[in-house]
Amino acid sequence: MKTHINGKELLAIGYKEDKIMGLVLKAIKKHFSSLPKDEVLGLMKKLRQYPESFLDDEKLQPLAKAMIEEAAVPPDQTIALIETPHAYSVYGAEYIEEGARQQMDIAMKLPVTAAGALMPDAHQGYGLPIGGVLAARDAIIPYGVGVDIGCRMALTVFDIPASHIEDNPAQYKRELIAHTKFGAGAGYTGQKKVDHAVLDQPVFNMIPFIKQLQDKAASQLGTSGGGNHFVEWGIIEFLQQDTALGIEPGRYLALLSHSGSRGLGATIAGHYTKLAKELCRLPREAANLAYLDMRSEAGQEYWLAMNLAGDYASACHQVIHEKLTKAIGANVLTRVENHHNFAWKENWKGEEVMVHRKGATPAGKGVLGIIPGSMTAPGFLVRGRGKEEAINSASHGAGRLMSRTKAVQSITKADMKAVLNEHQVTLIGAGLDEAPMAYKDINQVMSAQQDLVDVVARFTPRMVRMADDGSRED
Repeated sequence: MKTHINGKELLAIGYKEDKIMGLVLKAIKKHFSSLPKDEVLGLMKKLRQYPESFLDDEKLQPLAKAMIEEAAVPPDQTIALIETPHAYSVYGAEYIEEGARQQMDIAMKLPVTAAGALMPDAHQGYGLPIGGVLAARDAIIPYGVGVDIGCRMALTVFDIPASHIEDNPAQYKRELIAHTKFGAGAGYTGQKKVDHAVLDQPVFNMIPFIKQLQDKAASQLGTSGGGNHFVEWGIIEFLQQDTALGIEPGRYLALLSHSGSRGLGATIAGHYTKLAKELCRLPREAANLAYLDMRSEAGQEYWLAMNLAGDYASACHQVIHEKLTKAIGANVLTRVENHHNFAWKENWKGEEVMVHRKGATPAGKGVLGIIPGSMTAPGFLVRGRGKEEAINSASHGAGRLMSRTKAVQSITKADMKAVLNEHQVTLIGAGLDEAPMAYKDINQVMSAQQDLVDVVARFTPRMVRMADDGSRED
């Protein structure tokens, strides 16, 4: 017998008669109709009270995001935007949708804004557009960082010739499946849990809210999120000797991964975004850019929590790469890692600012970074040129060409299979929303940022694993 819950019952646990209630009723009917009524109502009550705790929930994540986004702006708005927005640099303007430009225009009106830039892979996000870079004075913006705090790329280059994966695909597929785990709720329990020093960081004991996330962090350590996150084998080609890395010209086996801080980061993002909106009352169009004063207790607390989430994301990649390195018995020639969805204290034009890079790669002079394409398009190991106008940044990938819904509606499985076969890529997991055709041309994106980075090596995917559960993460 299916469980039926009506609007009156939702009103009784604190919901209002608005569109959120309608979404909740639809979610209950779709996902929870076979559960006991009291359990469903208890879950929905928690969702209403603490939506940020559901940002990594496989079924309720979209609804939790909608509830946070629709949070009412207090009527007594006390912080006005500046009338004329600051100018900002745009790279690859012809590839950037209007929605992303509009979001960046609003960000440039914040009274704390010092500078901004938009990368050629930019597209619309929450608050600050993905691909947006924003320097702020004495302030940090939780949604300027993003939900998946510290999301990053990690690349390991091995002393194994490229031909080895081509001659032994079954071995590499077996190890990739055995040592990776994906999805919004993915984690390990019991003896399978991974031990790592990041779990002993003092921040877990300094902030009560963070302490309660420690067990979840422990269970998800060494796993990857959903959406566009991946772990893949590929071939990296150095056309000339790179003396800094000590690598001779040639084609080598490489491992590339993209993921973030899992449930830990998502819950931190939701909690401090809600707090920022309570403390920083902005007009509705700018509400998702609510900021915390870095001189306040709340600002310092978020700073500590954000850095913990970044360290945790790094630890996840470290665990994955160490497992797979051991599995194939390889020696490591070099390992490069860079992150986005983060805020850095940096010096810009003689003053210390907080640089938010939401889906943008740090590209200071001489700084190494990784810019991936898609599951069939090449990625690039790059070295930053330190362009001041770009706030020492570059794109973090190709960027989406079409929305997930449009991709699912317009791309068939046959289309996707044909492209994968054409590029000799083996795919494990992933849905049509991650099809290569849903992304911009990485070569156009790289052409638009020649002033920002120099290409060191080119990475070609050969075997890609992604989540197949349809989960979404920024």
